[in-house]
Amino acid sequence: MALGSEFPALDPETLRQFKQAIDSAFREFTRAYGESFEQAFEPLQQALIFAERVLIATPWPLVLVASAALAWWASRSWRLALGAVLTLALIGTLGMWQDTLATVSMIVVSTVLAVCIGLPLGVAMARSDRLQRLLTPLLDVMQTMPSFVYLIPVVMLLGIGRVPGLMAVVVYALPPMVRLTSLGIRGVDADVLEASQAFGASRWQRLLGVQLPLALPTLMAGVNQTIMMALSMVVVASMIGVQGLGQPVLKAISNQYFALGLLNGLAIVGIAVLFDRISQAFGLRLQRHRGADGRHAQG
Repeated sequence: MALGSEFPALDPETLRQFKQAIDSAFREFTRAYGESFEQAFEPLQQALIFAERVLIATPWPLVLVASAALAWWASRSWRLALGAVLTLALIGTLGMWQDTLATVSMIVVSTVLAVCIGLPLGVAMARSDRLQRLLTPLLDVMQTMPSFVYLIPVVMLLGIGRVPGLMAVVVYALPPMVRLTSLGIRGVDADVLEASQAFGASRWQRLLGVQLPLALPTLMAGVNQTIMMALSMVVVASMIGVQGLGQPVLKAISNQYFALGLLNGLAIVGIAVLFDRISQAFGLRLQRHRGADGRHAQG
């Protein structure tokens, strides 16, 4: 057989039956448990709707002031605060205000959910080498799987709407939070842990009072990466009904509206840069604060 010939695959009929068996099993699972999944995820839908309504109902001057205050608190930089105001003001001037707030609400809820899931998993991975060996291949698959693939099972289980998009975003954005939490916990100085243990600190006291505070800069890097990956799913999630800046981009692709796609794409970039700069600045503040505390303790 020539080296360039086709690889000897399974018989086409056997392969077709194999694929049909998988599809049939998942359809049966969906019919049996789909309604239960929808009911279980109903609180998430309500939380997402509530966050979106609150943001949209908030007067735009208050949103600008709150954004500037958040940027200044995280970075102690008036330049970043002014940049946040100017970016949001430009987005609003170009008529993308409500879509932007809908996107921000999705990112906030998905990031909070990813942190709530990823933080305990990362702590558990840091404490158990066996769990780390088990979860690492799964996290590798989650990070390398094409984002469109995540839409297939969630749509079959939950249909079209906000919650399927939210779940796809969370699954896609979760791995960095888990990995960096584990890395931060494992990176805490062993001498510090031994000292806390010598003072009689319990396992939970060492975790809450020593490991997590010292790992905060790394944890914030995980939050930063989670936000970035969630934002990268905005356009993909719009394919299954998620409102926000992704919908006009999808419309622009379908109808070849260059200006519409360009402006909304730049709005997504602007929001991504703001989230990135604010979260990075807060992480650097924590790192400097930890370094100052360390020098003070040595002195």
